[in-house]
Formats: sequence, structure tokens, C-alpha cells
Amino acid sequence: MKMSFYKLPVVLLLLSLVACDVERLPETQITDPSFWKSESDIKSATNYLYTFLPGFTKEEVWSDNAYGTQPDPISDGTRLPPATATDYSAPYQLIRAANNILEKVPDAPVEQGIKDRYMAEARFFRAFAYVQLVQKYGNVPLILKTLQENSPELSQPANPRREVMGQIYADLDVAAATLPTPTALGNAGYGRIANTTALALKARIALFEGTRAKYHQDGDPTLHLTLALEAAKAVMDSKEHSLFASYYKLFQYAGEGRQNRENILVKQYGTDPANLVLNHNYSLDIYTGAANPTKSLVDSYLMKDGLPITKSPLYQKPVVSNDVFNNRDERLLASVYQLGEPYNVGANFTMQLQYYKTGFGAKKYFNASDFATRQALLDRVLIRYAEVLLTYAEATFERNGTISDADLDLTINLLRQRGNVAKLSNAFVQANGLAMREEIRRERRVELAQENLRYWDLIRWKTAEVELPKAVLGNYYFRDEFGVDTPVQLNAEGQILVQDASFRRFDPAKDYLWPFPVNELGLNPALQQNPGWK
Repeated sequence: MKMSFYKLPVVLLLLSLVACDVERLPETQITDPSFWKSESDIKSATNYLYTFLPGFTKEEVWSDNAYGTQPDPISDGTRLPPATATDYSAPYQLIRAANNILEKVPDAPVEQGIKDRYMAEARFFRAFAYVQLVQKYGNVPLILKTLQENSPELSQPANPRREVMGQIYADLDVAAATLPTPTALGNAGYGRIANTTALALKARIALFEGTRAKYHQDGDPTLHLTLALEAAKAVMDSKEHSLFASYYKLFQYAGEGRQNRENILVKQYGTDPANLVLNHNYSLDIYTGAANPTKSLVDSYLMKDGLPITKSPLYQKPVVSNDVFNNRDERLLASVYQLGEPYNVGANFTMQLQYYKTGFGAKKYFNASDFATRQALLDRVLIRYAEVLLTYAEATFERNGTISDADLDLTINLLRQRGNVAKLSNAFVQANGLAMREEIRRERRVELAQENLRYWDLIRWKTAEVELPKAVLGNYYFRDEFGVDTPVQLNAEGQILVQDASFRRFDPAKDYLWPFPVNELGLNPALQQNPGWK
């Protein structure tokens, strides 16, 4: 069952529409004496926060996992500081709305437990916004109250990221301690923030910050990795979540709703075409090549014996394009289309290289009915239990330098079982000349492929400077299968050369942080541009 969170009072809609600059509008518009008088009022105000959950995007092309129909300036290092940026302004609009709730709700004549719950949701969303900001920009203004046009905070420098992180953790701790469990929310409350949602977000950002501190040598890795491990373990110990049986159906309508206990945070779209909350055209985006899997991603999927293609005796060089799927981790075929597979309504998948530049077509979230109606209602999964398991495994290894077979069985091997891949163990790693860290990272890459997390993994591991400047390659080119309508450039091995390495760069002196929008620097001279950006 999907719940609608988007029935807003007009005053809230006006508040969202008039926001122009990041923190420059007063946050006191909602002062009508008739408002903030009931649980319904508070809930309506809180529902507005859910509209900021990100929908379907093409962010996978920022990484080495995907390529669209043209070069991406983030991936290939050609971007310039923008004049304005929604990536910067939208989180502050969310922060402004959350702060407004946290200031107005305490005086409402409503039972304290009800007020505490919705204020905890507001704290979650404030943390959610700051997670986005600190990942991209590092030090950012930390604003914990509503502002007037003359507020001194508008002309103060950015706060150190350690302060921002401290506030993120504090807000998520309150949310985790206060919010109901998914079971308590039940079907009627499915989609609302639960205590495990707050814990899962804390685990995500603490893993990011811990590994970033470790590999960028900036901060206390042990502190953050311990928090990541503890938050992930709390979700696991709650027994509120489990893996969905079918990896493919996770990203179809069969994977929606309370019956899928793997989902922890979702962006909801509606129940049917007659009951639209929102709709999207992500199936159309996929169909027209918005984020095509790369050879680098496809090669990372293991063979069924648990070995990479460079080591497994099961691997054979493809003779036809579909050979890449032979004896592989079943998550590959659940994520990437093969030639001739049922695709659109009444049609099979064909390799249209004008769209599928890599010779691979993305499968996650593609739905033929959605494509036909142009009214897609598939929810976007933002956090799921599989990620929590991966976080626990990685945080354990990165903090301790080792991970036990028992912990591997609690985490990674559950995912491998679903993909019909041999188990990972310390003995297996030793016997086959593998590296545990690389196998943990590989598991994360394939399990979460096409879910917009790979770029941030490269950033925190400090491997973006190694991986992103590489040439973008696709499948082996088979003329009889792919046709010749679109000019194709190949490398010496006969693989599709999508973008040569000479056109790609990553400057570690500046590209690990994003540039602040130029207009924001003009509004606040105390806000300094990130290093290396002009």
C-alpha cells in the first residue's frame, strides 16, 4: 500500500515557491493563528518534507558504472563552477522547512508524544539535507534556526565539516530514539520515516566519513567507522528488515509496499494511473540510453564459482554478445539486458547503438507498461537493507583490518546466495590470491549498481583519480548483432571505445569537492570557494 504525503496547505506551497536563495528568505511565513493547532496541521507541514526526497536521476553516469548518450562533465572532469545549483539550494530549502517545524511545533496544543514524533521526522530530514551538502561541498553553513533577511548567519563563513557531521549524528540519534518501528507504522504508515530509516542513514554517512577520513587522511576514521558499524548492527538486530527473494523484482511493482522488508526508504509515486501522487518517465530514460552499463561494471560481476573473470576457469571470451552472461552472478542478468530478451510491449531487446553506446542496456526499474503509458509509478528505493549489510561488512573490515567468516555469512554471503554465487571466506580469499578489501568493494559495486552510490564510493575511497580518467569501454562489438547504422570506434581488443582516456581527467587537488555556485559566493563574501575552483 502506498500512502500520499503531498496534500499540502496553500501556505506551505507558497513557502516552497518563493524560496530563491539558499538561506535568505525569512522562515516565519507560517504564523497564521489557525495553523499549528492540531496533529493534522503538524502532519501536513511535515508531509512537505517528503517532497524533497530525490526522484529518479541519471547520476550513475557520474561514475565508471554508466555512460549516457553523450559525455558527462562530472565524470570526465570538464565541468565549471555553476552560477546557481539546485544541488546546493534545494537542501537548504529542506533545512529551512525542517527548522520551521522544529520551532513552531513545540508551542502547538497537541499531545507531547505526537509533537515529538513529527519533530523527529523533521530532524531526520534536516540531517538528510546536510548529508547531501557535506558529501559534495565539505564545509558548509550550519543553520539550525529560521532566518530573517538581516540574520548575521547569512554573512558568516562555512562551518567545519566536523561540526556539520556532529549535528547530522545528533539529529539522527534523536530520530532513531523517537520514531516508531516499521512494524508499528504498519501498512498504513508505509513510506514514513521509521527508527531504522534514521539508523540506516547514519550508517551510510558514517561509513562515508570514516573511509574518507582514512583514505584522505582527514579526521578520525575509527570514530566514524565505529558509528557506522553500530548503526548498521542496530538495524540488523532490530529484525525489522530482511532481503527480498528476487533481486530483479526488487525494482518492479512486485517489490513495492510493506511486504518487501528490504526497503528502508523509498520515494513514492502513486498506486495506479487513476491515483497519481507523482509520476516519472525513467523507463523512457532507460530506453533512450540515459545510463548504459559500462564494460567496467559488467566485468566486475563474479562467475558463479565466486572468482572474477580474470581468475575463473568458467570464463571464456565472448563469441556472441550474450556470452558475457554465461555462468555469471545472476544479478548481472537482473541488471543488464541481453540481446533478444523480452523488453518493450510485444518486442525483444535489440542493440540500438545510437542509444546504448556501450552495447549494454540498463534493466533496473525498466517496466514495459510504464514505458507504454508514460505514467510510471514505480517507487525509487533510496535505502535498502542490502546496503546496511554491506556497510556493516565494510566498516568492520576497515576499522579492524579483518572480518570473520561469521560476519561475512551475516552480510555479504546473504547477497551472494541471492545471486547464486559461491560464498566468500577468508580461506577462499587466501587460496585464490584475492584481497578481502577488493572483494568487499566489488560486492558493494554489483549489488548497488545503477542506484547512484558508485560515484560517492570512488570519492570516499580516494580512487576517483584512478578510475574516472580511464577510457570508457563497452561490450565486444559483434557487427552481425549490433548493425552498422551508427559509427562505432573500437579498441585493439575489439571492444566498443565510447570515450577515450585522452578526453577524461580527474584533478585530485580539486575534484574531490564540488564548487560552490558563483552566485552564493556573491551573496556571502565570507563563503570561500573550494580549493582549486575558480
